[in-house]
Amino acid sequence: MSVLTSQQITSFYERYKKTDLIFTKEMIEVTGLIPRHICLKCVEEYTPCFIYSSSFEGAKILIKTNNGIVEKLREANQLGSLKFCFNNPETNSPIAFFVNFRLLGYAPYGGIQDTVIMHTQFLNRPPDDLILIIGQILEADINFSRRRGERIVITNDVQHRLNLVSRELVVSIQGVSRHCILYDLSFYGAKVIIAGSATFLECKEVVLTMEFDDPKKTYVLPGKFIRAETFEERKELLAMAIAFEESSVPLGYKMRISSYINQTRHTGDGVVEIATA
Repeated sequence: MSVLTSQQITSFYERYKKTDLIFTKEMIEVTGLIPRHICLKCVEEYTPCFIYSSSFEGAKILIKTNNGIVEKLREANQLGSLKFCFNNPETNSPIAFFVNFRLLGYAPYGGIQDTVIMHTQFLNRPPDDLILIIGQILEADINFSRRRGERIVITNDVQHRLNLVSRELVVSIQGVSRHCILYDLSFYGAKVIIAGSATFLECKEVVLTMEFDDPKKTYVLPGKFIRAETFEERKELLAMAIAFEESSVPLGYKMRISSYINQTRHTGDGVVEIATA
C-alpha cells in the first residue's frame, strides 16, 4: 500500500468521511478485503458477517440472525465492534483491526431468510489503515472523472515509479497481436509507437495489455485507435492514440495512475496537459 503522511490521511478523512464505499467483487479484490475473517464482536462473542459498505463514519453489514445476535446487541445497549481484515500486498500478510460501533437499526435483506442489513455508526475515527485503503479508492475515482487530460510521458524514471514492467507492450488489433512501445498513458487512454499504416489502423478496435509490479498485476484495456501521428524521420512508424472504453477501465489501474499523479503534485514531472486522450 502507498505510504502517505498523517496530513494526507487526515485530508482523506475530512473529504470523504461521509462517502460510502460499496464492497463489490472488484472492490474486494482491489482493497484486499478478506471476507472470511470479517466478524462482529458483541461482548465476548464473535459472529461472522459481510461488510456491504463502509464510510469513515459507519458501515452497513449483512449478518445472519439465527444465533440471536439482534438480542445480544440489545442487551449490550446496541454496542459492538466490527472486525476489518485486509491483505497487505507488500508483506503478503493480513492487516486486521476492530472498530467500535453503535447499532442504529436493521432491516430484512433481499428476502433472504434470517439475514438482515445492519446500519452501524462508528464511535471514533477509524484506524488510519481503513482511511488509507478507502481514501485512495475514492480519490482515484474523483481523479478519473476530473483529470482526464493529464498524461504521463513514460521515461525510464516514470516507468520505475509506476512499477511498469516494460514499455514494450502487446496490442491486439481486432484479434491480431502486434508489438508496440508505450509512449504515454492517462486514465482514459494511451499513446503507442507502432509500425503500420494510419489508413489501416485508425478507428480499429484494440486491446492493450499492461503488466505492473508491486503488487504484480496485468491490466487488459479495451479501446479504439482514434488518431495517428507520423514521424518525419521514420515513416514506417506511427504514434497511435488509444481511447479506452471508460466502463472497462479497471479500478486497480485507476488507482495506480491516481497515485502517481498525486505524488508528482502536477509540477510537470512527467505529466503533460492535453485536451483529449
